[in-house]
This record gives sequence, structure tokens and C-alpha cells, in this order.
Amino acid sequence: MELRHLRYFLAVAEELNFTRAAQRLGISQPPLTQQVKALESELGVPLLDRSAYRIELTDAGRIFAAEAARILGDARSAVQAARRAASGVTGRVRVGFTESASFNSLVTSTLRSFRSDYPAVEVSLEEHPSTDLIVALREGRIDATFVRPPLPAERGLTLDLLEKEPLVVAVPSGHPLAKREQVDLGALAAETFILYPRAVRPGLADTVVAACEAAGFTPQVGQYAPQLSSTINLVAASLGISIVPDSMRCLQARAVTYVPLRGEPLHALLGIAYRSDEGSAVVHNFIAAARRGRRTAARPVE
Repeated sequence: MELRHLRYFLAVAEELNFTRAAQRLGISQPPLTQQVKALESELGVPLLDRSAYRIELTDAGRIFAAEAARILGDARSAVQAARRAASGVTGRVRVGFTESASFNSLVTSTLRSFRSDYPAVEVSLEEHPSTDLIVALREGRIDATFVRPPLPAERGLTLDLLEKEPLVVAVPSGHPLAKREQVDLGALAAETFILYPRAVRPGLADTVVAACEAAGFTPQVGQYAPQLSSTINLVAASLGISIVPDSMRCLQARAVTYVPLRGEPLHALLGIAYRSDEGSAVVHNFIAAARRGRRTAARPVE
């Protein structure tokens, strides 16, 4: 028994006339009559009563017609569901992000626009340091992740650079530097820094340390904080200063002042990483949503 046999019988059951049913199906009447008889023979029960002036459904025919309609409806739904999944309209995408990335407007706007464009897609989110996110991506536990480059070389992964976000100096609001409109990096040589461990977020840590060394000093680190939000809280407690992405300035706005750096700007890079052989349309749709907001070119991670 094939789906076409169900369609043939259902057309006859609805029209109660072989001629009209054949016209509706776009076939000639004799093959239609033969197919319905073959179906009855396969089932072993009569579906149509042909003894009267017009054909009628038997009790078995009425039950079978209802089930045939349900089966054909399910088949159409299955086809539509498969097509939606193939186009990325339905499904699931697992997205990772770093804590600092969660404050970036490009990340939040990507999530918002993707939710609006693909409401039937389930989005699950995980926050971890960049190094852990790359491991999760490589192991297939997440599908795409917002990270802070540079990252360790990983074959099979691709990184699209999305944004270069300015770095600013975070100082306690009562600090003398808080009154400055801009500050030279070299003016921070005598300051106590609150930084983040390189093993947790190598991109930001390397950028800050390298910039300080280029300015002629090695930062004096008084405390390492596991999270950037913790870094800001320690600055608010006057335990030191830090250099953070500009999007962090929404934190501790009364206790912390964010001062732009003078001269050659420092940037925190933001990218989206994913497996190079990714085949899911859902994941590619999410990556495309992130790319729409990017300001810099993509590059592969090899």
C-alpha cells in the first residue's frame, strides 16, 4: 500500500463518483477503479457499496477514509516539517558566549533579531571563558560561540571577526584619573591593576599586558579576578584600576569612572566561532544574523 492508494480512495470517498474523482486526480477512470479494487483486495474488506444507483461507503470505508485523511495529513505535515528544518526555520542552536561578550550590544541585538526572525528555533545559551567555549565547540557541545580573539589555533574551526570594541580605563570615581577626559597609557605605570587570568581569557589579558609593555612598563597586578564583572566590582572597592571593553561601562556607573585612552586606540576583538564543516541550516542562519552586524572582515582559524 502506498500513499497514492490512499489519495485515490479518499478522492472517491469524498466525491462518491469515480468520474469526478478521476478528473480531480488528473487520471483516467479505469486505472482509478482498478487501484481502488486492488486496495479493497489487499485489505480484505469492501470499502465501497456499489449495489445502489450511486456508490456509498461501507462502514469499513468510512473508518478507512477518516484514517486515510489523517495519514495523508500527517505525511504533508512531515514533509513541511522536514523542509522547515532543512531551511533552518525550526530546530535548535546551542550558543556560547563569554561574560564580557554578553554586555556587547552586537551580541544582544543578534539574539534579539534571530529570535524575531526564527521564533520556532530553540536557542540555548551557555556562558564560559573563551578557552572553555572553544573546547565545547570542538567537542560538539555547542554550535557557535561569541569569543574574544586571539584564540589558540584550532583546526576545523572558523572564526569570523565581528567587532573591534574600544578598551577604556576603569578607575574608582574618587581617583584623580577620574577627572581626566582621556589618559595616556604610560600614566598608569604606577597604578595597581586588577586583571583577569590569561588562562581564562587570553585575548583580553594579552592585549592589555602587551600594550602596557609597549608603553614602557609591566602592569603591577594587585589582584586577578575570574570575571570581568568582578574586576569592575574590585575597582569600585578602590582596590585598583583596570582596562576593560567599553561595553562594560554600564556596570557600577556611580562608583566607577571609565576614561578613554589617548593616542593609539586599544581594542577588544569580538568574534563568532563555529565548526568549519557545520552542516546545520539553523546554525548557519544564526551565524548570518551575527555577521549582519559585524564591522570587520572574517578570517579562518587554522
